[in-house]
Amino acid sequence: MKELKDDYWTEEIAPTGSLFDLKLKEVWKYRDLILLFVKRDFVAQYKQTILGPLWHFIVPFITTVLYVIVFGNIMNVTTNGTHPFLFYLVSTLSWSFFAKCLQGTAVTFSANQGIFGKVYFPRLVTPISTVFSALLGFGISLTLLIVSIAYFYFFTDEKIVLSIWVLALPIIMFISGTLALGLGIMISSLTSKYRDLTIFIGFGVQLLMFFSAVLYPLSQIPTQYAWAAKYNPLVTMMEGYRMAFLGVGSITVMDIVYLGILSIIVFIIGIILFNKTERTFMDTV
Repeated sequence: MKELKDDYWTEEIAPTGSLFDLKLKEVWKYRDLILLFVKRDFVAQYKQTILGPLWHFIVPFITTVLYVIVFGNIMNVTTNGTHPFLFYLVSTLSWSFFAKCLQGTAVTFSANQGIFGKVYFPRLVTPISTVFSALLGFGISLTLLIVSIAYFYFFTDEKIVLSIWVLALPIIMFISGTLALGLGIMISSLTSKYRDLTIFIGFGVQLLMFFSAVLYPLSQIPTQYAWAAKYNPLVTMMEGYRMAFLGVGSITVMDIVYLGILSIIVFIIGIILFNKTERTFMDTV
């Protein structure tokens, strides 16, 4: 059999030696694939639907109205002087962005095992594209929030306070996306062996919502539970979004710094588990 020359191959695929390798340079080479996955997810989500992308407005609007009726009118949950509709709309959109990132990345290996076994590309491309897809949906839904804020500002007596915290919005979005990505790839590494976690994810995210000050402000948490809220990064995240959009909240710059450091640590741990699972994934499914 004719021997191949050393320079015959244009690409060589070999396992990396370090579990700490973020593969960011390799991921950047496949940035076109990330855009392709984002486009695929966006088109597939609303394929053969009548209303299409309008669901980005319909779902948060109806959800917000239900929260206003149940928590604002029936249970009389205070919203720190902010109109309940704006309070729950910000909470709904912000939590939805985080939840979609977390749930989408948490099933990376199980949902893509078919394509992973057929073609090579950096596996980290898939969860990153999921985060960008969620970010795209979040950006579209923000139109509803902007229109709502403008309506209450110009046509009602509601006092809308835009503070300097609005400049921190990109940072808060980046931190929440990084935190969700880190947690998601950690869970996806475990679901490759323990499929029970796949069933638990949806329930777990809903349960987590009630412990993360999504449906109530931080100021409403009883004193005996304040210590738990202080160390819950998701509470800080939700308060950060409300500070950015509505100018109301109970957090400081140091809280955001703590959240940012924690998200980076979680992301690095997730990368370690992800790289370890990636090496033997096809042998365990």
